Amino acid sequence: MIWRIEICNKPGIFDAAGEEIKRDIEDLGYKNVKKVKTIQVYLLEGDIDRNSAERIAGELLTDKVAQDHRINEPVLPKDENVYDAVEVTHNPGVMDPVEESTLKGIRDLGIDGVDAVGTAMRFLIEGKITKSDIKTISEKLLYNKVIQHVAKDVDKIRGKREVEEYRFKLIDVDILNSDAEGLMHISKKGQLFLNIEEMKTIKRHFSGIGRNPTDCELETLAQTWSEHCKHKTLRGLIDYDGRIIDNLLRETVMKVTKELNKDWCVSVFKDNSGVIRFDKDYDVCFKVETHNHPSALEPYGGAGTGIGGVIRDILGTGLAAKPVVNTDVFCFAPPDYPLEKIPKGVMHPKRIMKGVVGGVRDYGNRMGIPTSNGAVLFDERYLGNPLVFCGNVGLIPKGKSEKEARPGDLIVVVGGRTGRDGIHGATFSSGELTVESEEVSNTAVQIGNPITEKKVTDTLLKARDEGLYGAIDDCGAGGLSGAVGEMGQKIGAEVYLEKVPLKYKGLTYTEIWISEAQERMVLSVNPAKLKRLLEIFASENVEAVVIGKFIDDKMLHLTYNSEAVADLDMDFLHNGVPKLKRKAVWDPPECAEPKLREPKDLGASLKKILASPNVASKEWIIRQYDHEVQGGSVLKPLQGVDNDGPGDASITRPILSSNRGIIVSNGINPRYGLIDPYHMAASAIDEALRQIISVGGDLKRVAILDNFCWGNTDKPDRLGGLVRAALACYDIAKAYGVPFISGKDSLNNEYVTQEGTIAIPPTLLISAIGVMDDVTKAISMDFKKPGGLIYIIGITKDELGSSHYYYVNGHLGSNVPKVDAKEGKRLMDSLSRPINKGLVEACHDLSEGGIGVSLAEMAFSGGLGAQIRLKCVPREEGMDRNDKILFSESNTRFIVEVSKNKRREFEKALKGVTFGCIGEVKDSKKVKVIGLKGKTVIAEEIKGLKRAWQKTFADY
Repeated sequence: MIWRIEICNKPGIFDAAGEEIKRDIEDLGYKNVKKVKTIQVYLLEGDIDRNSAERIAGELLTDKVAQDHRINEPVLPKDENVYDAVEVTHNPGVMDPVEESTLKGIRDLGIDGVDAVGTAMRFLIEGKITKSDIKTISEKLLYNKVIQHVAKDVDKIRGKREVEEYRFKLIDVDILNSDAEGLMHISKKGQLFLNIEEMKTIKRHFSGIGRNPTDCELETLAQTWSEHCKHKTLRGLIDYDGRIIDNLLRETVMKVTKELNKDWCVSVFKDNSGVIRFDKDYDVCFKVETHNHPSALEPYGGAGTGIGGVIRDILGTGLAAKPVVNTDVFCFAPPDYPLEKIPKGVMHPKRIMKGVVGGVRDYGNRMGIPTSNGAVLFDERYLGNPLVFCGNVGLIPKGKSEKEARPGDLIVVVGGRTGRDGIHGATFSSGELTVESEEVSNTAVQIGNPITEKKVTDTLLKARDEGLYGAIDDCGAGGLSGAVGEMGQKIGAEVYLEKVPLKYKGLTYTEIWISEAQERMVLSVNPAKLKRLLEIFASENVEAVVIGKFIDDKMLHLTYNSEAVADLDMDFLHNGVPKLKRKAVWDPPECAEPKLREPKDLGASLKKILASPNVASKEWIIRQYDHEVQGGSVLKPLQGVDNDGPGDASITRPILSSNRGIIVSNGINPRYGLIDPYHMAASAIDEALRQIISVGGDLKRVAILDNFCWGNTDKPDRLGGLVRAALACYDIAKAYGVPFISGKDSLNNEYVTQEGTIAIPPTLLISAIGVMDDVTKAISMDFKKPGGLIYIIGITKDELGSSHYYYVNGHLGSNVPKVDAKEGKRLMDSLSRPINKGLVEACHDLSEGGIGVSLAEMAFSGGLGAQIRLKCVPREEGMDRNDKILFSESNTRFIVEVSKNKRREFEKALKGVTFGCIGEVKDSKKVKVIGLKGKTVIAEEIKGLKRAWQKTFADY
């Protein structure tokens, strides 16, 4: 029997979800919707009576203070004044994360007999709209057909979705008799994303052993050889203007780390994350991943599993690290993008944005990990491909950063069960998106369950501390094929696929092997330690199952019910992929400096920049994340007297008994790459490092990560820009003395339409992690006291190319900000010393919007005014315009506040560095800027500046 339970708010209780949907409907242009009511639906299938159903509804599913429930009542009560009802539920085979926790809750109530749980969301819409309008609203806002559908007959929704039993049939793929056209047909039909040289290489290998590959072998090769896993472009051969570069990664980001040879780098470029020394007892690891393509198809699930996946990278580093801090950076198309201009197959950017934010929020918060750092950027070219960067920092005991699987060890899979979610995830992420992607690649989207991952985390760390396993890896790209394949690369492995726990029946042996279903880890376990290991996982209801063993024949053997389905040579699997050979060309774009007339009153320009989406307050996003969980947060994303000003970097104490901390920051500015990706990359490194300095850190123990997100690198101009960015990474990191320890690239971020291709702007995210000896010396960016002296550190140049001042005036420009890293390092080292001595009250780096924006932010964050004179700003010769001095975005500059009684000592500490005392903090509540000729060019109340900064996203 099926019991249908509906949960809704009591009369008079505000329906926040319904009101948000109503506003989104209005954004679509439907102004006649009066009300939207949301109802949560549960379907219980099993042998239980009415009393048990009432107990489940009343004691488990309903908040008795704010909600009512009804059981098996008519789905459209007569008293509901609605135009129509829409009920959305998961597609067959899609994991419902609520089901597991609901079933556990029912068991905890002592009720037996419930076999399965299904959920749905019901929307009651009141207003003058047509059936056609309802269809459009549903498709645009209420469900995502990749994972959901609108139930046509709500009485026939079933909690248990029957899936046909799988009947084994070994499938061989005939590549030996296929010509080039046939090989590419096999690759395209199977979503392998392998090129013709790779397919020919596979054909030669199997010709040599006298047989065709099985479908499972071919899929394993495709996952392992994917761009996502192998970084084939960056590791291949590149002809760059006549110079042959063999492995761009090795010759740039890896090379600088090798040459710097920092003794505090513990593990770099060889594990799931980079590891550096923290103190005498612990190390810290850091990784930032991308989850772009999945987030384009299913924003909530794609982003949630993005943060879940990078947390598992941390768990899979060494013998497992404890996740302690999240960082997230998002790039979207403008949320007010005209609906009629959205290409077919693309979600509206506002829906993508809300889904991504919600997915990261729910996963991180439910895992109990603070999200303390991040950024959000907007550009129309992210329309087809949003960028979702998810990062995590972990704490790992010293000596636990190495691991090794040994022959004879058992292969144990722990955590979530395997389903069809995440099929072809690695290969799908390696290609371009098209209008067909939401149909042909819908199984590539994973659905996460953070509660399962939290339980896995807690039990793994306990098992680690007892020394119960020798190696660990996460089931990320390629699923079990990636994890087991990597762990057994040097020795060999055999896996019995029928032993893998499944979410439901019907999966083929190949689907079991390559599924990227979430919350799964693979362990290498000595048989003598298996019993205790299983006891620990069982104590938290975490499933742990032996699925095979590691062996010593350097082969990968897969069986299904004793039938061989794959026998692959490990060396061919990991090293057989042919090197890509590509042409890279860099032709500088033809950009000209605009001829702008300088406004007499620059206050309006300042407000316009403050209100532009890339500068405006992202408080509506930040407030959704927990910054306090785990209790180690020292400096949070929002700062100042009202706790709503924009901080530069976060500081966290991972060990609460110690004052040693971790600083996390990032640098990103894709608009600079429209002029020159070299200077974009250089500026990103400089920005990430100066944020470390701004909060009280130094460069003594700072490491950085790279995340290249680019378009189709088969196109020489795209690849040329990527090469220039990578070359800058080497030059600038080497000059600053900061090693790269990890990274990730995401290529082919282009959306193919009938009208053409939408390519993302070349985007490089640089994330920095620094160890801070004493967090009590941290400083924030808000002005502290009237009478404090305001200094500019660094020189201001005529570098407004791609600046926000040009942007809000409709121009690009050509004078992109450049980095003098030799001078920049000297400046940062010099500034960190007086900050460390307590000579600085406040510090803010200069980035988007230059002096004008940073001054305004420091003033309204501190609730204080300021007065400065532009003639006192250190600047290059020829900088004789107020607007250029105010809004130039030259690198390696800071605004600092210094008490008058510390002036002499502060200036002495900066001897040899370019700086200028430009003004004073005031209690006037007004920002006043006196121009070069002595006239006031800005006189704005701080509340007006703050209002401009906050209004853009005030209604989100």
